[in-house]
Amino acid sequence: MKKRIVIKIGSNALTRPDGRLDVTRMSALVDQIAWLRGKDFEVILVSSGAVACGRRELKVAHELDSVEQRQLFSALGQAKLIGLYYDLFREYHIHVGQVLTMKENFEPGEQYRNQQACMQVMLENGVLPIVNENDTVSVTELMFTDNDELSGLIAQMMQADTLVLLSNIDGIYTGHPDDPSSQLIHEVAPDTDLSQYIQTEKSSAGRGGMQSKYATASKVQAAGIQVIIANGKRENILVDLMEQPSTTPHTIFKTC
Repeated sequence: MKKRIVIKIGSNALTRPDGRLDVTRMSALVDQIAWLRGKDFEVILVSSGAVACGRRELKVAHELDSVEQRQLFSALGQAKLIGLYYDLFREYHIHVGQVLTMKENFEPGEQYRNQQACMQVMLENGVLPIVNENDTVSVTELMFTDNDELSGLIAQMMQADTLVLLSNIDGIYTGHPDDPSSQLIHEVAPDTDLSQYIQTEKSSAGRGGMQSKYATASKVQAAGIQVIIANGKRENILVDLMEQPSTTPHTIFKTC
């Protein structure tokens, strides 16, 4: 029986220091996702990066407020992002499908069932769903906290076995990651409180941060799905997590 895995790639894992999309890193992650599918995993990809893509595509002549920026740059960037994924996955003869969603689609009812059915039929037919928030219409209270929250909801909706949250950090540390005395927490048992170790600063490229990842991981773990937080900028990270987890830096939220 195939195992189902949701992989969330954060903006910090997909962008270079200058804020531009890191196509080389994106290509490497696509290679690894293709490898996972070859190992009989069903993969759902939740990808950030649309706003970062769009921001580099267009220079605006006047100042935009935060909502206008998200709407404009995400509309431009999502087209570029999905186009890049399409080209990269096509090299492996993998079909991809775009799923743009909103928070209201996760309320119980017809919209929830329709979204669930859409991704289920994609998976049954070998299509890899690529999910992102519909930033062009999701503003203020309609927004997800970030794509960590979105990926957690997708993992629960689709009854995944594992959720992998990729950022630019190896996992949760006992102190600030830059502090040499800080230790990486490798395993988190159910009902373990790590709040004393969670840094509150936001992601430099996205809306999240470790606080968001911890909140998502705790909720998804409680729903019976294991969660891995790892560094998407590490070479071969997804393959190493599956083949040699004991020697690969990460934090795993175990379900038992």
